[in-house]
Amino acid sequence: MVDKVAGLARLIATLLAIVAGFIAIPNVNIGLVLVVLGIIAGFGYSGDQVVRLFLVVLVLPAVGTALATIPAVGAQLNVVALNIALAAAGVAATVIAMRLYNNSKEDITGLAGSPSGSTAASA
Repeated sequence: MVDKVAGLARLIATLLAIVAGFIAIPNVNIGLVLVVLGIIAGFGYSGDQVVRLFLVVLVLPAVGTALATIPAVGAQLNVVALNIALAAAGVAATVIAMRLYNNSKEDITGLAGSPSGSTAASA
């Protein structure tokens, strides 16, 4: 169920990023909506996808700047790239928060005196 909701949030974020690049949507904070959709989509990401996700967050603004040089549609393509990067940043925030949570949980479990933790500490 979580994967379906996360996938739907990712799809909506992508479509909204593209539409908002070409059409002004009044009375809607596009950035906020994209970040929230990205945060929801982040629950569907696994560990092997994280490096690609971080690359998207880092590279898309530069790609958008390059696309901005195209006459007639460059500015809109730049906005689309920046919107997608914004949604991806929301996904990255969720992935980082989940990783911190899991690391903290493992650290607390290790402090609780599990048998595998005590042998490692005595070695």
